[in-house]
Amino acid sequence: MYALLVAHNVDESAALRLALQRVGFAVHISTDLTQAIREWPVNPSDLIILSFPKSPQVEQIRQFRAHGDIPLIIICQPIDEDLHVTLLETGVDLVVFRPYSLRLLIAQLRLMIKRAARVPLFTLPTLSLGDLALDPSERTVQVQGSSVKRLTPLEFRLLYTLMMHAERVVPTETIVEHVWGYDGRGDKDLVRGLVKRLRSKVEPNPHEPLYIHTVSGMGYRLDIPEP
Repeated sequence: MYALLVAHNVDESAALRLALQRVGFAVHISTDLTQAIREWPVNPSDLIILSFPKSPQVEQIRQFRAHGDIPLIIICQPIDEDLHVTLLETGVDLVVFRPYSLRLLIAQLRLMIKRAARVPLFTLPTLSLGDLALDPSERTVQVQGSSVKRLTPLEFRLLYTLMMHAERVVPTETIVEHVWGYDGRGDKDLVRGLVKRLRSKVEPNPHEPLYIHTVSGMGYRLDIPEP
């Protein structure tokens, strides 16, 4: 397992690295959050810890969340309740205030990893609608006449949600709640980016979609074209 640790303080970074290694992670450390976001698609990890010197930057956290739903921990100075709630709604799994206990953090890390490993895809039925076939056990999709495409966890959840509500508009807020698992208010750009990536895998021409349609001001709808 791999963990990304973004921290500026050398002493804190060393202590967090030891804690992550004790849980079983190989750790990549960065001091530049902007660069870490830019390199994330090339070097993804199984867990992220972002250590902020003072107050967390919500927009930067949103950028990380656009790439995946892996465990995300924020370490910072004590913040007010409103910002704490905003962080949780943005998809942060745990907010840790300084000073903190490394022993307690290690226990929390172990619990988060156990929960993240519980992905019961084998319990989901295979979905076939028209030319689309979605296999949850392999997390793949195949459009008749094309090769099998492997989906990321977020792409799979989005397509599964749309197929379960085929021919109906799924509001953007509902998509965020089903795909990312948190309150979906204000995350239209997040969904738009994910839809674009999914279209590149299922649409013959992503610029003129046959299956995944945007319903302006409402959300998205999966249509099954007539043979």
